[in-house]
Amino acid sequence: MGNYHQISKKVFATSGTLDAVDTAGREREHNYQKVLKGLELRRDIEKMIGDTDVARSASDPRKSASLSCWMTNGSVGAGDGAFGTGDGTDTITGGTDRALTLALIEDAQQDAWTDGGNPRMMVMSATNKANFSDLSATGNLVSNDVNMTAAKETTYVGSTSVFLGDFGTVEATPSRFMGNDRIFLIDPDFVSLCTLNGRNFLEEDLAKTGDATDSHILCEWALKPTAPKAHAAIFDLSGS
Repeated sequence: MGNYHQISKKVFATSGTLDAVDTAGREREHNYQKVLKGLELRRDIEKMIGDTDVARSASDPRKSASLSCWMTNGSVGAGDGAFGTGDGTDTITGGTDRALTLALIEDAQQDAWTDGGNPRMMVMSATNKANFSDLSATGNLVSNDVNMTAAKETTYVGSTSVFLGDFGTVEATPSRFMGNDRIFLIDPDFVSLCTLNGRNFLEEDLAKTGDATDSHILCEWALKPTAPKAHAAIFDLSGS
């Protein structure tokens, strides 16, 4: 197995005036913009990893294979739906959309467990998180009853955060950067984000433009799934 490091960057410029002005809330405008661009770059990388279907590529510009390109456990929609090879070299083929069910989650969890994984994170969009809570509440929710001696206001809990299946416990984790068409069951022990030494959110000054100082924040990164079969995915969800 192998993957390629991809270069992602954000360029920003700060005028000499803004750096000289005493702005409320920050000592220097350049440093403030550097923090904002660093956070923006982190969000972009998370989006590229989980919500795109991009195969690895050594051509210029190099591309890191996204998470979906390593998945062969779980399920895709009927019809033309098919997983890729599972080594990052190709992408999934979309199938017929279907609604999320507990059976889909249980089958995906079993697939990963059978191949040696122990998924502990179930990453999903806000829509699928709400759908999952609704599924769990229809006759499958286990709640803790607490007896109180003092009267308190009634609290209704409408969220399910942990799924206990036959093959372990999975924590439902919402992601702002995931589409409604997919859910990932992840074993954190067998996937990571790796960066090249000295290229992890590196700041470099660029050519000066007039009175402005141009800079960029650069990260050379790759997704590193050391055991792709330890994970599972459910694709072609309809968001309902």
